[in-house]
Amino acid sequence: MNKLGIEVSLKNIPELDPDFFPVLRFNQAFLKDTAKPVAIAVERDRGQVAVCRTFIHGTDEWYEADCYYMDRLLKSMLWMKGGWKVYVAGDEKVGRYLQETYAPTGARAFDADFMAGVYERPFEVVLCDQVPAEHDVSQAIGRHMDGCRIGFDAGGSDRKVSAVVDGETVFSEEVVWFPKITADPQYHYDGIVSALKSAAEHMPRVDGVGVSSAGVYINDRTMVASLFLKVPKEEFDAKVKDIYIRAIHDTFGDVPFAVCNDGDVSALAGAMSLEDNSVLGIAMGTSEAVGYVDEKGNITGWLNELAFMPVDVNADAMADEWSGDIGCGVKYFSQDGVIKLAPRAGIELDESLSPAEKLKAVQQLMEEGDDRAAAVYRSIGVYLGHTLAYYYDLYGCRHVLLLGRVMSGKGGDVILETCKQVLADEYPELEGRMLPELPDEKFRRVGQSMAAASLPKLKKEIPLN
Repeated sequence: MNKLGIEVSLKNIPELDPDFFPVLRFNQAFLKDTAKPVAIAVERDRGQVAVCRTFIHGTDEWYEADCYYMDRLLKSMLWMKGGWKVYVAGDEKVGRYLQETYAPTGARAFDADFMAGVYERPFEVVLCDQVPAEHDVSQAIGRHMDGCRIGFDAGGSDRKVSAVVDGETVFSEEVVWFPKITADPQYHYDGIVSALKSAAEHMPRVDGVGVSSAGVYINDRTMVASLFLKVPKEEFDAKVKDIYIRAIHDTFGDVPFAVCNDGDVSALAGAMSLEDNSVLGIAMGTSEAVGYVDEKGNITGWLNELAFMPVDVNADAMADEWSGDIGCGVKYFSQDGVIKLAPRAGIELDESLSPAEKLKAVQQLMEEGDDRAAAVYRSIGVYLGHTLAYYYDLYGCRHVLLLGRVMSGKGGDVILETCKQVLADEYPELEGRMLPELPDEKFRRVGQSMAAASLPKLKKEIPLN
């Protein structure tokens, strides 16, 4: 396959998507004949800076390929680590291209606007002679089991809460709610407070509260979250950004608390169950949700929004409806990926069904031994094998926990088996370095809400009455 003059040959190709072109293989082939050093740095909150030093061709002949490579690289950096200010050094022409591309009227206007909203700063790309130095601060959080704690897990279809006393779950509750279709933030606030009070009734006191919630959270504040999708911007700024802080303070006063992205809490729960660190958790459900616990066992504060990260450089790849970009993870590692591939396998899905119901229909066929459904899952397994090699290139993760509805049942087994085959065949250098796996029973016992309960560090050790 060829992209802008870059030739790549694959051993493993998704049977239902023969034009899939893994971004890592493109990058590797692109870099073989490059010699001009360039650098990108991305600044985010608290002065943290992520730096990538790489090479391009730097000639008129390869200008288009250079621009494409640098665009995909910058986009990957933004959605992995986040940032509001980009520094580009080494090539003025390519730097100008990135400025135009990430401008308010450019092709990546969505990405720039999203980052501006997350960090509450105007997004900008600046050219410089030398990028700033790398500066990264990970946060030791979680794994605290002392005292009487509440863990709250806010999902899009249900909310879960646990009461945990000295590491033992004494109460848990799961309640259906509808946050994504509700515009009044009071509904969300009342649901959160109701869950907190429900757990508190089963403990002598509340020493700390941990929250796991879908979305982007900085300093415990809600910056972007699909849970509040219908809330008007004015109401969001006034009542949602500090919603968890207010709910906890109003209910329990000045108790320690922590609010984290649910993907990070999933990765933390995985690290706790594995009794090891360097864990990347990937949940394939409504979207692709990702979290990461680093080598030190810390949560990084990176965005890890890999649903928007490019994984396929095929020019005809499917576009994501939200960002408008093509070849991004959400169309490969979520229910959207299953729905995309099903017609190609000859499976006709009732268009009146919801996306979740369409996924269930394919899962039912898989349970019945339908090879058309198996072809869908084998294709996702090939996607995943190539993409995990890319994620390893970015994170260096030792463990990858595969979670979510898409990974459930026989289909999940096929995805995992195929993924491992692709990794062994195409990326043998990763053998023994990275292990993709499904969660075990210990992980299920730890649970998302219990891991959330372990997030805050108490002000002092409080003996149980």
